[in-house]
Amino acid sequence: MVDGANVIGAKADGWWRDRPAAARRLVTAIAAWLAGSAGGTRPPEPAERPAHVVVVLEGAARAGVPEGIVEAPPAPITAGEPETAAGNRGGAAIPTLTVSHATGHGDDAIVAAAGAAGPRPLVITSDRDLVRRVRAVGADTRGARWLWDHVGR
Repeated sequence: MVDGANVIGAKADGWWRDRPAAARRLVTAIAAWLAGSAGGTRPPEPAERPAHVVVVLEGAARAGVPEGIVEAPPAPITAGEPETAAGNRGGAAIPTLTVSHATGHGDDAIVAAAGAAGPRPLVITSDRDLVRRVRAVGADTRGARWLWDHVGR
């Protein structure tokens, strides 16, 4: 799960002038990374490949990306790498990316989703209070910088 507001706010790229556009940039970057089509970055290694990524958006950022499953760009296939009929890299499925719109406070939605997600979901946020709350329901955490470093934006 990705704390959209926190991750967007971790980059001083003018996000505060256009929150919907900032949300689109974040979701586009994550989709490209997951598909292996982000410029200069590799897709997640098999050991860190999530089966499903949820980006939680709140407030004005919700207007930037519709709620639901995001279609990932096609993954580039390198020489000698088999492509399956589904277009997956080497037979590995591209993780599903979903956008969820929090109707109230985004942190509350993230805690509830982390608690219902099963064993050890990963929550991406640099919000110390949210880190404490999701760890209390069994989630692992990484900071916003970790995600930005991986998506290469």
